Amino acid sequence: MKKTMTTSKTGKKKRSQWGDIWHRLCRNKLAMFGLFVLVLLVLMAVFADVIAPYGYDDQDYSQMLQFPSAAHPMGTDNFGRDIFSRIIYGTRISLQIGFISLMGSAVVGSILGACAGYFGGAADTVIMRGADILMAIPRTVLAIAIATTLGPGLTNAMIAVAISSIPNFARVVRASTLTVKEQEYVEAARAIGASNAHIIARYIFPNVMSPIIVQATLGVGTAIILAASLSFLGLGIQPPVPEWGAMLSASRSYMRDYWYMVTFPGLAIMLTVLALNLFGDGLRDALDPKLKK
Repeated sequence: MKKTMTTSKTGKKKRSQWGDIWHRLCRNKLAMFGLFVLVLLVLMAVFADVIAPYGYDDQDYSQMLQFPSAAHPMGTDNFGRDIFSRIIYGTRISLQIGFISLMGSAVVGSILGACAGYFGGAADTVIMRGADILMAIPRTVLAIAIATTLGPGLTNAMIAVAISSIPNFARVVRASTLTVKEQEYVEAARAIGASNAHIIARYIFPNVMSPIIVQATLGVGTAIILAASLSFLGLGIQPPVPEWGAMLSASRSYMRDYWYMVTFPGLAIMLTVLALNLFGDGLRDALDPKLKK
């Protein structure tokens, strides 16, 4: 029995929806560069114990404030710790904060946005006015206020970043839900007696995943900067745990004479956020059906 394949009019095999998205993403060179950098960063975070030549808190006072050399590619800090090793371990902390905090805010914000858009009325008014109040406060100020209330630490920093990101997801999902809930398949589900929870889970969320994914991808970079800002102010990760913002804060007294102490952590933050933004922009274009050819 011969196998049949779905082919287009030109005789070429049709790609699946995700295959089509991947094809468009691969054509965006900047997005692929961002993805390549992100993969390297994730590998660095996972295998930090293998890649780093020293422990992140190994102190050698005979090697204090050494400029970049073969033994220490990025130099050493005021405690004789290898900056290259601390940046590698810092990748693990920064990505952990960025992805976990955005995952939490995406879940909470998406649920709130879907409920506001689907039910409307009082639910929409209460949820979105609350989101407007939070968005009226600058994110950094809001995160600082939350971190100050909860106290410094990794968990509290992630909570502060997550709460400050919830309104963005709520607004994006609400806007998409308002369009999806008017579609015929949602009306058909209501007609056969499907519950609201079933409709939201089965029909609303699968059709609003694209903006959620794009918002999450772009938001990770902002979350990393926000976490670095909290650590810089002493409200985030506490020493001796290596975090890029905390490394910048600890090095600012030495920046005039020992430029490398602030340059390399700053470059790590810049490169990570740039890669996330490039990949997020490319993913947004790939997921946009209007750009499909």
